[in-house]
Amino acid sequence: MRDGGGRAVSVIAFIGSVFSPWYAWSGRRDPENHVCLNVATYGPGGRFAMTDRGRGALRQAPQSLTIGPSSLHWQDGQLKIRIDERGAPPLFGRLRGRITVTPSALTRVELPLTPDGAHVWRPFAPTCRIEVDLDAPGWRWQGHGYFDANFGTRALEEDFDNWTWGRFPTGTGSTCFYDARRRDGSALAAAIRFDAEGAARSVTPPPPARLRRSLWQVTRQTRADPGHAPRQVQNMLDAPFYSRSMVTTRLDGTETTGVHEALDLRRFRSALVKPMLALRVPRRARWSFAQDS
Repeated sequence: MRDGGGRAVSVIAFIGSVFSPWYAWSGRRDPENHVCLNVATYGPGGRFAMTDRGRGALRQAPQSLTIGPSSLHWQDGQLKIRIDERGAPPLFGRLRGRITVTPSALTRVELPLTPDGAHVWRPFAPTCRIEVDLDAPGWRWQGHGYFDANFGTRALEEDFDNWTWGRFPTGTGSTCFYDARRRDGSALAAAIRFDAEGAARSVTPPPPARLRRSLWQVTRQTRADPGHAPRQVQNMLDAPFYSRSMVTTRLDGTETTGVHEALDLRRFRSALVKPMLALRVPRRARWSFAQDS
């Protein structure tokens, strides 16, 4: 999120593109044949890119991940992201530039999201500074961000009905909430507080607090001090099964604005959703690093 608000960016690198209809239709047997760098910018001139690419587009090394024309590289304590993607319909054209993520510290935390560890959340750096430099007017800025990952050995919709997640900056670090309803009827309700040095401790989560439904009527909630009503301050991504937004809540008496996500996997399981997604997630199975994308 940009300092002062108004603009934000999200970058997700996939090996096994979880929300790709092409990966789902393939039976999810070959994750390296469905790789993707999903880039979304929010605010004036915001764009969206999410191309499902084949195995020829993937290169991995201990300090880098390359997906087609874009790459992520870890160097000198920073994650350096180079973006060269094609915008998804209806906003075609290129989405190019660089983003540098500088963590205040790295954590050692892993949170299993299911009792058998089939899904794991890994918050590498919940508190970061980011520098955005994209080839578009108004898209050079600095702000507050985070760096995390999710890993899984089964499809999300096999094990979950829905979840909400939030990451909120505090004066000394960040607080993250992970709430999920599993398909077996059990629930996850995790709250973790991270300090500036990356140390983490579980805390008792404040009470659930409802947010208004998204434009696609996805049910949403977050956490807040008793009696406080959190509010959305900027819509970011709105899909039939997924919502991402900037939300202001109150924690320990202090208002804070962070990123909130809500995922409805019952809707994602619907056969009607996959063809809709295919319009926004093109498939480019062939790739050569000698070619221009």
